[in-house]
Amino acid sequence: MGTSVQVTPLCGVYNENPLSYLVSVDGFNFLIDCGWNDLFDTSLLEPLSRVASTIDAVLLSHPDTLHLGALPYAMKQLGLSAPVYATEPVHRLGLLTMYDQFLSRKQVSDFDLFTLDDIDNAFQNVIRLTYSQNYHLPGKGEGIVIAPHVAGHMLGGSIWRITKDGEDVIYAVDYNHRKERHLNGTVLQSFVRPAVLITDAYHALYTNQTARQQRDKEFLDTISKHLEVGGNVLLPVDTAGRVLELLLILEQHWSQRGFSFPIYFLTYVSSSTIDYVKSFLEWMSDSISKSFETSRDNAFLLRHVTLLINKTDLDNAPPGPKVVLASMGSLEAGFARDIFVEWANDPRNLVLFTETGQFGTLARMLQSSPPPKFVKVTMSKRVPLAGEELIAYEEEQNRLKREEALRASLVKEEEIKASHGSDDNSSEPMVIDTKTTHDAVGSHGPAYKDILIDGFVPPSSSVAPMFPFFDNACEWDEFGEVINPDDYVIKDEDMDRGAMHTGGDVDGRLDEATASLMLDTRPSKVISNELIVTVSCSLVKMDYEGRSDGRSIKSMIAHVSPLKLVLVHAIAEATEHLKQHCLNNICPHVYAPQIEETVDVTSDLCAYKVQLSEKLMSNVIFKKLGDSEVAWVDSEVGKTESDMRSLQPMAGAASPHKPVLVGDLKIADFKQFLSSKGVQVEFAGGGALRCGEYVTLRKVGPTGQKGGASGPQQILIEGPLCEDYYKIRDYLYSQFYLL
Repeated sequence: MGTSVQVTPLCGVYNENPLSYLVSVDGFNFLIDCGWNDLFDTSLLEPLSRVASTIDAVLLSHPDTLHLGALPYAMKQLGLSAPVYATEPVHRLGLLTMYDQFLSRKQVSDFDLFTLDDIDNAFQNVIRLTYSQNYHLPGKGEGIVIAPHVAGHMLGGSIWRITKDGEDVIYAVDYNHRKERHLNGTVLQSFVRPAVLITDAYHALYTNQTARQQRDKEFLDTISKHLEVGGNVLLPVDTAGRVLELLLILEQHWSQRGFSFPIYFLTYVSSSTIDYVKSFLEWMSDSISKSFETSRDNAFLLRHVTLLINKTDLDNAPPGPKVVLASMGSLEAGFARDIFVEWANDPRNLVLFTETGQFGTLARMLQSSPPPKFVKVTMSKRVPLAGEELIAYEEEQNRLKREEALRASLVKEEEIKASHGSDDNSSEPMVIDTKTTHDAVGSHGPAYKDILIDGFVPPSSSVAPMFPFFDNACEWDEFGEVINPDDYVIKDEDMDRGAMHTGGDVDGRLDEATASLMLDTRPSKVISNELIVTVSCSLVKMDYEGRSDGRSIKSMIAHVSPLKLVLVHAIAEATEHLKQHCLNNICPHVYAPQIEETVDVTSDLCAYKVQLSEKLMSNVIFKKLGDSEVAWVDSEVGKTESDMRSLQPMAGAASPHKPVLVGDLKIADFKQFLSSKGVQVEFAGGGALRCGEYVTLRKVGPTGQKGGASGPQQILIEGPLCEDYYKIRDYLYSQFYLL
């Protein structure tokens, strides 16, 4: 039998809700992504709560709230305790994203779903992997190998490959095939015929008809037009994901045009975010890495962008038109919400959305067509206590401290009494004959009787009643004075005070102002009021989500050609559309399960473990092909002494086989190769390559259709039998290994 695989969606199917899926591989339970939304709706996590204790490993794909936002809450409240795996950028930027979420919420509400300590606890033991690194799981997961690969959507974003007994389970959501300024495109197309592909249908109904250059031009022209008439521009963004691409676009354009309009990046962790990003160049696009290697030019040394972590700094900025990138993109909390309310009634201003707002949020409402003219907004803010409220608060705190001190002293006294009372060898018990005492007192008259009876009752312990006495004498052993380790423990307040100067993060990447905000313990309260906001500013939405569109999704799934396909994370229409397309054109086994519906996608193939005998391998000659080595082997199945299947050399002569060309030719790469050999080459219609004057080369799929469907492909050379024809053919053969 093949590797047993079951997939159970816990959130994020047939809708736009956060992503969270349970994938079981031979009984080993993976939780792939642990997302939440900006509304922090706990009802979304009910399916996760029922299986959290059974999860063996957590895989995180992207550093935003939709993919990892529920991790601190799940570990604190739901019993999730499994090891977490992610790339370094997903770990670091995800941590900052959750810091920003918590601080944004804490400023406008009594947020108590998780704390900063819960965030630290969730992320402190994340196991960091690099792209294409094969990690062999220990213990219960022995035999399973996991590896992250480039997704192309966010910095460090991953496609996860889970391998067991030679069969692959690929988890690929929110990938992007296009190369961007700071990211390479996805490597999803490098996987061929996996046993299971789990992917999303989020953009299945969306087709992007605009080239990147044209889209960027429209984006920058729209911003410039509003700045030049004296307006301000607000871009509601995420904390550390797609905002990085926007920052580079603006930085490069401002450098080329010499604009003097200020650009502000405003989140609670903006400076820490950019500090981390500067050190992640090896995770970025080839052009950024090459630029740093040759000229030590770091693309994120932002010269035209000012980093802010406090809205007061923005309010105190010089007056005039400005561009502000502020979190949160949903406008449910954060600086972007405050700025929108302030700027919405000025028709010169612009609010530019670069992604679709989460369902049920203010951003989604403003993106509706037609947009509303008025919106009701509840504005909240945290203010320090003052006057009588502060006095009452301090009195209450002092009362609680006194009660706590009294309880502590009573507990200490009881412990001392108990310790002395149990020490029977240290003193003789004191015996008091109450009967004798009573008679003796009675002989002196009744006036003294009440004094003795209502006085102390002889204690049951051997200690005479007295005021508490604490012996502070030092204890000694054979090596000297006994050391109390508690005397040398650094107190929490001392650690917090030091963190304010060095940064609260392990690597000291949080600046002093951010750390001070996190450690602010001044008494405060939240005040709220409802406003009716007149929306007179311009509202524009442009696609900078960094996801492949519907046409590209279909093409890539066809290229991967999985044996079984599971569709997740999309509205019902998009899910059903992609499901029918794949059933008709790509794969006969397509599943789109509901929440908590388990689908069994175990491979129908039978897998056997076969050992390669030393006698066979000693005569095999390998040839290097890219990063691999290949060879043709003729053998027959036998058995070893331990009764294990083994491939042995053929007893007789092997029958001849047809020649096989091993390799994957990309027309664009072959064009560059021919150009380097001095051949005049250009693209012709239909993806054909015109080589010289007479020869044309084209790639044809198995059904004769151009563009290359799934399965074996043919490369056709068309033209007269001339010198150029044979030269091009030799160049073509040189790109393959002939077996």
